[in-house]
Amino acid sequence: MKDSSLFCFLLIFTTLLTTHKEEAGREGLSLYTPPPLVLDYHDGPLMTSSTGIPVYLLWYGVFSKSEKQTVADFVRSISPMNEQQLGLTPSVSMWWKTLTSYKDNRGMQVTSVVSIAGQHTDRSGSLGRNLNLLDVETLVENSVANAYFPADAAAVYVVVTAYNVNVQGFCLSSCGLHSFLQPSAKTKGKQLVYAWVGNPGTQCPGYCAWPFAVDPSIGPQDFKPLIAPNGVGADGMVINLATLLAGTATNPFNTGYYQGVATLPNEAATACLGSFGTGSYPGQPGQLLTNTLTKASFNAYGIHHRQFLLPALWDPTTQTCKTLT
Repeated sequence: MKDSSLFCFLLIFTTLLTTHKEEAGREGLSLYTPPPLVLDYHDGPLMTSSTGIPVYLLWYGVFSKSEKQTVADFVRSISPMNEQQLGLTPSVSMWWKTLTSYKDNRGMQVTSVVSIAGQHTDRSGSLGRNLNLLDVETLVENSVANAYFPADAAAVYVVVTAYNVNVQGFCLSSCGLHSFLQPSAKTKGKQLVYAWVGNPGTQCPGYCAWPFAVDPSIGPQDFKPLIAPNGVGADGMVINLATLLAGTATNPFNTGYYQGVATLPNEAATACLGSFGTGSYPGQPGQLLTNTLTKASFNAYGIHHRQFLLPALWDPTTQTCKTLT
């Protein structure tokens, strides 16, 4: 990718299940306690703007009205004032509040305010249905160059690709990514932060929409998929977008909070991979709430009485993975 770094993540359940079996087999045989998970701070900027984080949504391809509303409602649910209007807990803004514990070298914390500043739909798919990662960057650049969105260095530009759009690495090595563009004429001379997430509803729900689907190709699993509150594809996009926004806010330029190598780091949410509720372990999401009517599983309320399932976040104050339920 041109002058940018790739962050990608994949729910690899074969690894998760194998790890759990190995740990179970070693019970009682060793007194070794692994060191705590720590995301080191690398002295770079975080997303700390006092005016908040504007999110620009670029819908690439065809989406249902429900899918768009679900994803947009998740983003709108992050800000605390929407939690006050909602009056239900645990909430999406409570989930994001953990990220405000991340501070930069000036003592500035990740902002608590996130809002949708604009949306644009490229329904016809201007670059075709088979995209590489440079095409994703081009879509972001074009959205600014064509004045769909302004050039905003404090914002996150999110490209969301439809169920029938193939993106390089999707379902094979990643469920999405976040990165940044260096200043150029197309970006109006500004360094822009962006993310991409795909719709996994039909392409790979077992990988990128777990625990609402399982992948039969990895063999028998002692796990029955949970019922998705908003649909497998929509909720898969929410889980992955939540993961990406958490990583973007705390590590926008490869120099924030992460563990491991900068090009493939453990970040705020990926450090807690596969954990959604208390008591989670590899292959099991943990204790969740259940909708009494639909039997759908969730752990956070959003605006319009939406119910979402959001990943656990690494809490820098306790150095543990924090869940809402």
